[in-house]
Amino acid sequence: MKKTLTLIAATLLASMTLHAADKPTLTVYTYDSFAADWGPAPKVKAAFEKENNCTLYFVPSSSAIGSLRKIQLEGKSTQADVLLGLDTSTADMAKATGLFAPHHTDTSKLTLPAPYKDDTFVPYDYSYFAFVYDSNKTHKVPTSLEELANMPKSFKIVIEDPRSSTPGLGLLLWIKAQYGDKAADYWKRLAPHILTITKGWSEAYNLFLKGEADMVLSYTTSPAYHIIAEKKFQYKTANFPKGHYGQIELGAALTSSTHPKLAQKFLDFITSETFADIIPTTNWTYPVRKTAQGLPDGFKSLYVPKMILMDGATVQKNRKAWIDEWLGAIAK
Repeated sequence: MKKTLTLIAATLLASMTLHAADKPTLTVYTYDSFAADWGPAPKVKAAFEKENNCTLYFVPSSSAIGSLRKIQLEGKSTQADVLLGLDTSTADMAKATGLFAPHHTDTSKLTLPAPYKDDTFVPYDYSYFAFVYDSNKTHKVPTSLEELANMPKSFKIVIEDPRSSTPGLGLLLWIKAQYGDKAADYWKRLAPHILTITKGWSEAYNLFLKGEADMVLSYTTSPAYHIIAEKKFQYKTANFPKGHYGQIELGAALTSSTHPKLAQKFLDFITSETFADIIPTTNWTYPVRKTAQGLPDGFKSLYVPKMILMDGATVQKNRKAWIDEWLGAIAK
Protein backbone atom coordinates (compact mmCIF):
# COMPACT_ATOMS: atom_id res chain seq x y z
CA MET A 1 0.00 0.00 0.00
CA LYS A 2 2.81 2.40 0.92
CA LYS A 3 4.57 1.64 -2.39
CA THR A 4 1.34 2.34 -4.26
CA LEU A 5 0.85 5.72 -2.51
CA THR A 6 4.50 6.59 -3.18
CA LEU A 7 4.08 5.73 -6.85
CA ILE A 8 0.88 7.85 -7.09
CA ALA A 9 2.63 10.79 -5.42
CA ALA A 10 5.60 10.47 -7.74
CA THR A 11 3.31 10.34 -10.77
CA LEU A 12 1.41 13.46 -9.63
CA LEU A 13 4.66 15.34 -8.98
CA ALA A 14 6.00 14.38 -12.40
CA SER A 15 2.73 15.52 -14.00
CA MET A 16 2.84 18.87 -12.17
CA THR A 17 6.50 19.38 -13.13
CA LEU A 18 5.73 18.63 -16.77
CA HIS A 19 2.76 21.01 -16.70
CA ALA A 20 4.91 23.77 -15.19
CA ALA A 21 7.57 23.16 -17.83
CA ASP A 22 4.94 23.48 -20.57
CA LYS A 23 3.78 26.84 -19.19
CA PRO A 24 5.65 29.54 -21.16
CA THR A 25 7.28 32.58 -19.59
CA LEU A 26 7.07 35.87 -21.46
CA THR A 27 9.81 38.31 -20.43
CA VAL A 28 9.13 42.04 -20.74
CA TYR A 29 11.87 44.64 -20.37
CA THR A 30 10.52 48.01 -19.21
CA TYR A 31 11.23 51.03 -17.00
CA ASP A 32 11.28 50.79 -13.22
CA SER A 33 8.06 52.67 -12.40
CA PHE A 34 6.04 50.43 -14.76
CA ALA A 35 7.44 47.28 -13.15
CA ALA A 36 7.11 48.54 -9.56
CA ASP A 37 4.67 47.04 -7.06
CA TRP A 38 2.66 50.27 -7.26
CA GLY A 39 2.91 50.44 -11.06
CA PRO A 40 0.85 48.68 -13.76
CA ALA A 41 2.89 45.46 -13.72
CA PRO A 42 1.06 43.50 -10.96
CA LYS A 43 -2.42 44.05 -12.47
CA VAL A 44 -1.17 43.56 -16.03
CA LYS A 45 0.56 40.35 -14.96
CA ALA A 46 -2.56 38.95 -13.27
CA ALA A 47 -4.87 39.78 -16.18
CA PHE A 48 -2.57 38.55 -18.95
CA GLU A 49 -1.62 35.33 -17.15
CA LYS A 50 -5.29 34.55 -16.55
CA GLU A 51 -6.11 34.97 -20.24
CA ASN A 52 -3.09 33.09 -21.60
CA ASN A 53 -2.05 30.42 -19.04
CA CYS A 54 1.50 31.68 -18.92
CA THR A 55 3.96 33.49 -16.67
CA LEU A 56 4.59 37.17 -17.33
CA TYR A 57 7.95 38.37 -16.03
CA PHE A 58 9.02 42.03 -15.93
CA VAL A 59 12.68 43.12 -15.96
CA PRO A 60 13.07 46.81 -14.95
CA SER A 61 15.70 49.39 -15.86
CA SER A 62 15.92 53.03 -14.79
CA SER A 63 14.37 53.99 -18.13
CA ALA A 64 13.03 52.48 -21.35
CA ILE A 65 16.15 53.71 -23.13
CA GLY A 66 18.15 51.82 -20.50
CA SER A 67 16.13 48.70 -21.33
CA LEU A 68 16.93 49.16 -25.01
CA ARG A 69 20.64 49.53 -24.24
CA LYS A 70 20.48 46.33 -22.19
CA ILE A 71 18.90 44.48 -25.11
CA GLN A 72 21.54 45.85 -27.49
CA LEU A 73 24.33 44.63 -25.21
CA GLU A 74 22.73 41.20 -24.90
CA GLY A 75 22.04 40.98 -28.63
CA LYS A 76 20.33 37.86 -29.93
CA SER A 77 21.00 36.14 -26.59
CA THR A 78 18.67 38.54 -24.75
CA GLN A 79 15.98 36.99 -22.58
CA ALA A 80 13.57 39.78 -23.55
CA ASP A 81 10.52 38.87 -25.60
CA VAL A 82 9.00 42.38 -25.50
CA LEU A 83 10.26 45.90 -24.87
CA LEU A 84 7.76 48.27 -23.30
CA GLY A 85 8.16 52.01 -22.75
CA LEU A 86 9.93 53.61 -25.68
CA ASP A 87 8.01 56.38 -27.40
CA THR A 88 7.55 57.94 -30.82
CA SER A 89 10.78 59.91 -30.37
CA THR A 90 12.89 56.81 -29.68
CA ALA A 91 11.17 54.08 -31.72
CA ASP A 92 13.20 54.75 -34.88
CA MET A 93 16.38 54.43 -32.84
CA ALA A 94 15.23 50.98 -31.73
CA LYS A 95 14.10 49.94 -35.21
CA ALA A 96 17.55 50.79 -36.58
CA THR A 97 19.03 47.98 -34.45
CA GLY A 98 17.14 45.33 -36.45
CA LEU A 99 16.24 43.55 -33.20
CA PHE A 100 12.47 44.10 -33.36
CA ALA A 101 9.80 42.20 -35.28
CA PRO A 102 6.78 43.53 -37.22
CA HIS A 103 3.49 43.31 -35.30
CA HIS A 104 0.02 42.20 -36.40
CA THR A 105 -2.03 44.22 -33.92
CA ASP A 106 -5.15 46.04 -35.07
CA THR A 107 -4.69 49.66 -33.97
CA SER A 108 -7.70 51.06 -35.84
CA LYS A 109 -9.78 51.49 -32.66
CA LEU A 110 -7.15 53.49 -30.80
CA THR A 111 -7.76 57.13 -29.85
CA LEU A 112 -4.57 59.20 -29.89
CA PRO A 113 -4.00 62.97 -29.67
CA ALA A 114 -1.68 62.79 -32.70
CA PRO A 115 -1.58 60.35 -35.63
CA TYR A 116 0.73 57.37 -35.18
CA LYS A 117 0.93 54.18 -37.19
CA ASP A 118 3.91 51.86 -37.32
CA ASP A 119 4.55 48.30 -38.46
CA THR A 120 6.78 47.45 -35.46
CA PHE A 121 5.70 49.49 -32.43
CA VAL A 122 2.24 49.44 -30.82
CA PRO A 123 0.95 52.44 -28.76
CA TYR A 124 -0.41 51.74 -25.27
CA ASP A 125 -0.67 55.10 -23.43
CA TYR A 126 0.15 58.78 -23.73
CA SER A 127 0.64 62.00 -21.81
CA TYR A 128 2.30 65.41 -22.12
CA PHE A 129 5.58 66.50 -20.56
CA ALA A 130 5.21 69.26 -17.99
CA PHE A 131 6.88 70.80 -14.96
CA VAL A 132 5.19 69.78 -11.71
CA TYR A 133 5.27 72.00 -8.61
CA ASP A 134 3.86 72.10 -5.08
CA SER A 135 1.43 75.04 -4.93
CA ASN A 136 1.80 75.22 -1.14
CA LYS A 137 5.46 76.12 -1.60
CA THR A 138 5.75 77.66 -5.06
CA HIS A 139 3.51 80.64 -5.77
CA LYS A 140 5.14 82.32 -8.75
CA VAL A 141 4.84 79.85 -11.64
CA PRO A 142 6.15 80.31 -15.20
CA THR A 143 3.61 80.14 -18.05
CA SER A 144 6.10 79.47 -20.83
CA LEU A 145 9.57 78.07 -21.44
CA GLU A 146 10.76 81.65 -21.81
CA GLU A 147 9.41 82.64 -18.40
CA LEU A 148 11.02 79.54 -16.91
CA ALA A 149 14.47 80.65 -18.06
CA ASN A 150 13.80 84.14 -16.66
CA MET A 151 12.82 82.99 -13.16
CA PRO A 152 14.96 84.22 -10.21
CA LYS A 153 18.33 82.48 -9.90
CA SER A 154 17.18 80.76 -6.72
CA PHE A 155 14.42 78.94 -8.65
CA LYS A 156 15.58 75.36 -9.23
CA ILE A 157 14.33 72.49 -11.38
CA VAL A 158 15.23 68.82 -11.71
CA ILE A 159 15.30 67.32 -15.20
CA GLU A 160 16.24 63.98 -16.72
CA ASP A 161 19.11 63.16 -19.07
CA PRO A 162 18.03 62.98 -22.75
CA ARG A 163 20.60 60.26 -23.39
CA SER A 164 19.02 57.86 -20.92
CA SER A 165 15.45 59.07 -20.35
CA THR A 166 12.43 59.63 -22.58
CA PRO A 167 11.26 62.66 -20.52
CA GLY A 168 14.75 64.14 -20.81
CA LEU A 169 14.69 63.66 -24.57
CA GLY A 170 11.15 65.06 -24.63
CA LEU A 171 12.33 68.32 -23.02
CA LEU A 172 15.23 68.52 -25.47
CA LEU A 173 12.80 68.20 -28.40
CA TRP A 174 10.30 70.59 -26.80
CA ILE A 175 12.96 73.29 -26.59
CA LYS A 176 14.26 72.49 -30.08
CA ALA A 177 10.73 72.71 -31.52
CA GLN A 178 10.17 76.12 -29.94
CA TYR A 179 13.62 77.70 -30.30
CA GLY A 180 15.12 75.99 -33.36
CA ASP A 181 18.62 77.30 -34.09
CA LYS A 182 18.53 79.31 -30.86
CA ALA A 183 18.01 76.20 -28.67
CA ALA A 184 21.62 76.24 -27.43
CA ASP A 185 21.25 79.85 -26.29
CA TYR A 186 18.08 78.92 -24.41
CA TRP A 187 19.82 76.00 -22.66
CA LYS A 188 22.60 78.36 -21.54
CA ARG A 189 20.00 80.63 -19.95
CA LEU A 190 18.17 77.70 -18.36
CA ALA A 191 21.30 75.97 -17.04
CA PRO A 192 21.61 78.05 -13.80
CA HIS A 193 18.15 76.84 -12.78
CA ILE A 194 18.99 73.13 -13.18
CA LEU A 195 19.69 71.68 -9.76
CA THR A 196 20.64 68.29 -11.17
CA ILE A 197 20.09 66.00 -14.14
CA THR A 198 19.06 62.46 -13.26
CA LYS A 199 19.33 59.24 -15.24
CA GLY A 200 15.60 58.49 -15.07
CA TRP A 201 12.20 59.86 -14.08
CA SER A 202 11.87 58.10 -10.70
CA GLU A 203 15.07 59.65 -9.35
CA ALA A 204 14.04 63.12 -10.48
CA TYR A 205 10.53 62.92 -9.05
CA ASN A 206 11.75 61.58 -5.72
CA LEU A 207 14.18 64.51 -5.38
CA PHE A 208 11.31 66.91 -6.02
CA LEU A 209 9.06 65.21 -3.45
CA LYS A 210 11.86 65.55 -0.91
CA GLY A 211 11.77 69.31 -1.44
CA GLU A 212 15.10 69.56 -3.22
CA ALA A 213 13.73 71.65 -6.12
CA ASP A 214 10.85 73.98 -6.99
CA MET A 215 9.77 71.98 -10.05
CA VAL A 216 10.48 68.67 -11.74
CA LEU A 217 10.12 67.57 -15.34
CA SER A 218 7.26 65.08 -15.34
CA TYR A 219 3.80 64.85 -16.95
CA THR A 220 0.52 66.78 -17.03
CA THR A 221 -1.07 63.62 -15.60
CA SER A 222 1.27 63.34 -12.60
CA PRO A 223 -1.05 65.35 -10.29
CA ALA A 224 -3.73 62.68 -10.82
CA TYR A 225 -1.67 60.30 -8.67
CA HIS A 226 -1.59 62.73 -5.77
CA ILE A 227 -5.31 63.54 -6.14
CA ILE A 228 -6.55 59.94 -6.39
CA ALA A 229 -4.02 57.95 -4.36
CA GLU A 230 -3.08 60.48 -1.68
CA LYS A 231 -6.02 62.93 -1.64
CA LYS A 232 -3.50 65.75 -2.04
CA PHE A 233 -4.40 68.63 -4.31
CA GLN A 234 -1.39 70.93 -4.07
CA TYR A 235 0.62 69.28 -6.83
CA LYS A 236 0.01 71.02 -10.13
CA THR A 237 1.59 71.55 -13.53
CA ALA A 238 2.97 74.76 -15.00
CA ASN A 239 0.73 75.21 -18.05
CA PHE A 240 2.25 76.61 -21.22
CA PRO A 241 -0.40 77.80 -23.76
CA LYS A 242 2.05 77.48 -26.68
CA GLY A 243 1.92 73.71 -26.22
CA HIS A 244 3.63 70.83 -24.43
CA TYR A 245 5.74 68.11 -26.01
CA GLY A 246 3.82 64.85 -26.08
CA GLN A 247 4.72 61.27 -25.31
CA ILE A 248 3.02 58.26 -26.85
CA GLU A 249 4.47 55.13 -25.24
CA LEU A 250 5.00 52.00 -27.29
CA GLY A 251 5.68 48.28 -27.11
CA ALA A 252 7.41 45.93 -29.56
CA ALA A 253 8.39 42.26 -29.77
CA LEU A 254 11.93 41.02 -30.29
CA THR A 255 12.82 39.01 -33.41
CA SER A 256 14.74 36.67 -31.08
CA SER A 257 11.71 35.94 -28.87
CA THR A 258 11.30 32.25 -28.11
CA HIS A 259 7.54 32.84 -27.78
CA PRO A 260 6.61 34.98 -30.80
CA LYS A 261 2.91 34.05 -30.74
CA LEU A 262 2.63 34.89 -27.04
CA ALA A 263 4.56 38.14 -27.60
CA GLN A 264 2.02 39.06 -30.29
CA LYS A 265 -0.81 38.30 -27.87
CA PHE A 266 0.81 40.67 -25.38
CA LEU A 267 0.95 43.44 -28.00
CA ASP A 268 -2.74 42.84 -28.68
CA PHE A 269 -3.38 42.93 -24.93
CA ILE A 270 -1.81 46.38 -24.42
CA THR A 271 -4.44 47.81 -26.80
CA SER A 272 -7.33 46.03 -25.03
CA GLU A 273 -10.00 47.55 -22.79
CA THR A 274 -8.69 45.51 -19.87
CA PHE A 275 -5.26 47.13 -20.19
CA ALA A 276 -6.80 50.56 -20.83
CA ASP A 277 -8.69 50.39 -17.53
CA ILE A 278 -5.49 49.51 -15.63
CA ILE A 279 -3.29 52.31 -17.00
CA PRO A 280 -4.82 55.56 -15.60
CA THR A 281 -4.44 54.72 -11.90
CA THR A 282 -1.18 52.76 -12.12
CA ASN A 283 0.92 54.45 -14.81
CA TRP A 284 -0.94 57.74 -14.33
CA THR A 285 -1.28 58.37 -18.07
CA TYR A 286 -4.08 58.30 -20.62
CA PRO A 287 -4.96 54.94 -22.24
CA VAL A 288 -4.98 54.74 -26.02
CA ARG A 289 -8.59 53.61 -26.22
CA LYS A 290 -11.85 54.54 -24.56
CA THR A 291 -13.56 52.04 -22.25
CA ALA A 292 -16.96 51.68 -20.60
CA GLN A 293 -15.31 52.48 -17.25
CA GLY A 294 -13.87 55.76 -18.54
CA LEU A 295 -11.28 57.93 -16.84
CA PRO A 296 -11.30 58.39 -13.03
CA ASP A 297 -12.59 61.70 -11.66
CA GLY A 298 -9.07 62.83 -10.73
CA PHE A 299 -8.24 63.18 -14.42
CA LYS A 300 -11.09 65.57 -15.16
CA SER A 301 -9.38 68.56 -13.53
CA LEU A 302 -6.10 68.09 -15.39
CA TYR A 303 -4.78 70.56 -17.93
CA VAL A 304 -4.87 69.16 -21.47
CA PRO A 305 -2.47 71.15 -23.66
CA LYS A 306 -1.86 71.30 -27.38
CA MET A 307 0.49 68.43 -28.22
CA ILE A 308 3.83 69.20 -29.86
CA LEU A 309 5.33 66.12 -31.51
CA MET A 310 8.20 65.74 -33.96
CA ASP A 311 8.34 63.04 -36.59
CA GLY A 312 10.33 60.04 -35.34
CA ALA A 313 12.53 59.93 -38.44
CA THR A 314 13.48 63.59 -37.93
CA VAL A 315 14.40 62.89 -34.31
CA GLN A 316 16.48 59.86 -35.26
CA LYS A 317 18.34 61.82 -37.95
CA ASN A 318 19.19 64.74 -35.64
CA ARG A 319 19.20 63.23 -32.15
CA LYS A 320 22.98 62.88 -31.76
CA ALA A 321 23.67 66.40 -33.04
CA TRP A 322 20.99 67.89 -30.81
CA ILE A 323 22.30 66.05 -27.75
CA ASP A 324 25.84 67.24 -28.53
CA GLU A 325 24.46 70.78 -28.81
CA TRP A 326 22.77 70.37 -25.43
CA LEU A 327 25.94 69.05 -23.80
CA GLY A 328 27.94 71.97 -25.10
CA ALA A 329 25.34 74.48 -23.92
CA ILE A 330 25.00 73.25 -20.34
CA ALA A 331 28.72 72.63 -19.77
CA LYS A 332 30.04 74.78 -16.91
